[in-house]
Parts: sequence; C-alpha cells; structure tokens
Amino acid sequence: MATEHGTVLARSPYRRTSLIAGILYVLTFVSIPSLVLYGPVKGADYVLGPGPDTGAVLGGLSEIIVALAGIGTAVVLFPVLKKQNEAAALGLVAARILESSAILLGVAVILTIVALRQGGTGTDVLVTGHTLAYLYDRIFLLSQSFMPAVCDLLLGILLFQSRLVPRALSLIGIVGAPVLLASYLAVFTGLIGQHDALAGASALLVAVFEFSLGIWLIVRGFSPQAIVALEKRTLSSAALR
Repeated sequence: MATEHGTVLARSPYRRTSLIAGILYVLTFVSIPSLVLYGPVKGADYVLGPGPDTGAVLGGLSEIIVALAGIGTAVVLFPVLKKQNEAAALGLVAARILESSAILLGVAVILTIVALRQGGTGTDVLVTGHTLAYLYDRIFLLSQSFMPAVCDLLLGILLFQSRLVPRALSLIGIVGAPVLLASYLAVFTGLIGQHDALAGASALLVAVFEFSLGIWLIVRGFSPQAIVALEKRTLSSAALR
C-alpha cells in the first residue's frame, strides 16, 4: 500500500514541481565561468584595449539565466513550501527576487563598461571604467553573498521542518548560510578582502547545498511521506477556519 501510494505521488504534480525546481537549481550554476569571463572587463585598461567583447557578453547572458532561474526556484517551490509556513515561503520568493535584481544590476554595469569600450571615447573614460568595475564588485557582494545566505537559510529551515528532502541535506544550507553571511560581513567591514581565498571558501557549503538539492529533486523528488503530512496539515488548517 505504501509503495502504491508513493508511486501515485511520484506521478503527481508534486513530482513535476520537484523536477522543474531541480532543473532550475542546476541552471543557477551556469554563470560560474563568468568569474573568468569578467576578469578582463575589470582590468585597469579594458576600456582602451583592443579585442572582442564576446567573453563579457556571454558572462552577462549566463548571469541573466541565473537571475531568472533563481526567481523560478522560489516560485515553483512556493505552492509546496507554503503548506509548511506560508510567510517564510513568501519571504523566500521576495528574497530571490531581490537577489536576482542585484544580479541583473551587476550585468547592466558590466555591459556599460563594454559600451564605454565600444564607444571609443578615449582616455577620459578610464576613471569611469574603474568606478564601474568597483561598483560591480560591491553589487556582487550583495547578489552572491548576502542575499544567497538569506535565501538558503529560509529554504534550509523550510526543508528541514517539512522533511521534503533528507534533513542532512537541509542542514548543509542551514549551516552554510551563516558561514556565507559571516564572510560577507567580514568583507564589508574590511577584515578580509573580497577576492581572498577565505571569502571564496565561505561559499562552498551554500554551493554544495544548492547543487545537491537540485540533483536530489531531479533524481528523487520530494519525500512521499512528507507530502502526505503536509497535505493532512493543510486539510486540518482548512477545517479549523
């Protein structure tokens, strides 16, 4: 009976939800090469140098995909997570939107540097180019450190409480988020450099959490027992109203 029930759930909209969410989470990793692609753009004399801008454009496109996929993960999971805690699930959607908005703002800054270079406006744009490169780094701190920490803390707690995925997986997010947040504060206050190895290492647990979650949702989906428990909880809440 339990096996039959699990099979029904596997074919239900919940399985489609977990599959779509998992794919979207994996898509959020397509911008990793942008860390290299953006390197020349943030160089001292990029706006005056020769050569193609293909790397910067590709990096920008990959970050746009990540921004849209990030919002998608929260929106797709919302109907399920709200059964556990609607306010927290809505908070996750809002946080993802803020994170993605910051990512898109960073893309706009990078493409502005590219436009300055293509405009061929001479040495007077050097200071502007340097300022925009510095601005991108500040935006990156918000979009890739602070907001992901907020998002993954909310998501980790919701998943831990609902048991939709193994609790050990949820704990990676719950532990990794404060580590990333602490790194953000350390960079923000000047205790460590933004490009220090320690700053990069602080994002490791969050990256492992999100990638592992994506793979788990694609391959295994939500726990059938957790779905049944959430459905019963929703029916009970509705009956009390």
